[in-house]
Amino acid sequence: MSGQKINKKLFQDRKRTNILSNPEQKLISYLVPKIPNWISSDGLTAIGLFGSFMILGSFLLAEYVHINYLFLGIVGFFVQWFGDSLDGRIAYYRNKSRKWYGFALDIVMDWVSTVFIGLGYVLYATGDFKYLGFTLVSLYGWAMIISQLRYRITDKYTIDAGLLGPTEIRVIISLVLVLEVFVPGSINYSVLGICIILFFINLGDTKKLLALGDQKDIEEKAAKAQQPKQD
Repeated sequence: MSGQKINKKLFQDRKRTNILSNPEQKLISYLVPKIPNWISSDGLTAIGLFGSFMILGSFLLAEYVHINYLFLGIVGFFVQWFGDSLDGRIAYYRNKSRKWYGFALDIVMDWVSTVFIGLGYVLYATGDFKYLGFTLVSLYGWAMIISQLRYRITDKYTIDAGLLGPTEIRVIISLVLVLEVFVPGSINYSVLGICIILFFINLGDTKKLLALGDQKDIEEKAAKAQQPKQD
């Protein structure tokens, strides 16, 4: 895999800045040609959604059967990554991309998946820690809104917040699940830490977003002022 080259055609629609972007893109470039023709882009989206159900199920099984079922959540995150990362890339590879359809479907499925994961944690957590599930979903929703507004203002779509992207978030939460199996109750403090970090990341990104909006306002006013007045 180390010798695998990145198929740049597959990633021309978005700029990635996350830490794992290089190995991730190499793996996707390797996997895309191997996807059977009978699996469509929408089919991969469904696979990603199934991964979210697996994560929700892992929390329920960990709560009512045995805590070791949290390991199923790690498998769920991989399944979710597989479907979510390859659905749009397979469309580009097969020259069947539908920019706005894919964009809309991706956003909706990301939100649904986030709600499922947050619900799973709420059902697993105890006491007031349950509110952290709502907080985490809200903060991720804030990050999604920032991403869409940035796209509207700059016409450049990015899903990363600096060095962190969806893949890094999946890895971090998977590590949190592993820690919880060995240190029951630690997940509550891990999620609290994630919420605090995400809050400050969103705060910084919001500040940058407002600066971009202000700059675009200035540019549009300057362009309008240069237009010849009509009699």
